Amino acid sequence: MAATIAMDKITKTYGMDLTEVQALRQVSLTIEKNDYVAIMGPSGSGKSTLMNIIGCLDTPTSGSYFLEGQDVSTLKDDRLAEIRNEKIGFVFQTFNLIPRSTVFHNVELPLIYKGIGSAERKRLTEEALEAVSLTDRKTHRPNELSGGQRQRVAIARALVNKPSLLLADEPTGNLDSATGAEIMGLLAELQDAGNTIILVTHEQDMSRLAKRVVRLRDGQVESDEQN
Repeated sequence: MAATIAMDKITKTYGMDLTEVQALRQVSLTIEKNDYVAIMGPSGSGKSTLMNIIGCLDTPTSGSYFLEGQDVSTLKDDRLAEIRNEKIGFVFQTFNLIPRSTVFHNVELPLIYKGIGSAERKRLTEEALEAVSLTDRKTHRPNELSGGQRQRVAIARALVNKPSLLLADEPTGNLDSATGAEIMGLLAELQDAGNTIILVTHEQDMSRLAKRVVRLRDGQVESDEQN
């Protein structure tokens, strides 16, 4: 079986006026199914650029990126959007929930975009809410929830499509340390249940809960170690 992610010599260059900035330099990375990887590094190390390429939000200048055996490094924007919908669940620092909608509706939204019928939507949404222990909050609105509960809603929304990959970008950045640890514990449970998780964080404490830590510096992989 192909690795979930296989990147070979990924380079990303941004042109700025007369100068060029190399955000990534020859990054090679393999992530197997059911792995739990934290990506760390100082500001300007290339973390966000790498996350955007992994999440099919951007394409590399050179190098190859295979997602579940498919070369996605040369695809056009519309096909990348389809792959994001099918294979990748995103969790952001800022939750990105719709304030006036219920928890249930926030979670089912990706299924509506996919054209899934109402009975199947209900089943999948209930399943995702159960996975994050929020079934009893499904009729609440985001402003009636704590920060940790809102992030759980965001994680349920990311899971509802049953993606191959869960990408979490600083998911504890807006939470206090106790709530952050709770969310990290939930991600560990999801990994135990078979999900492949990539976490971008600058918090050392949070990275210790991942199974593997990849550190970037100046656009290159500085270290890649098991926890």
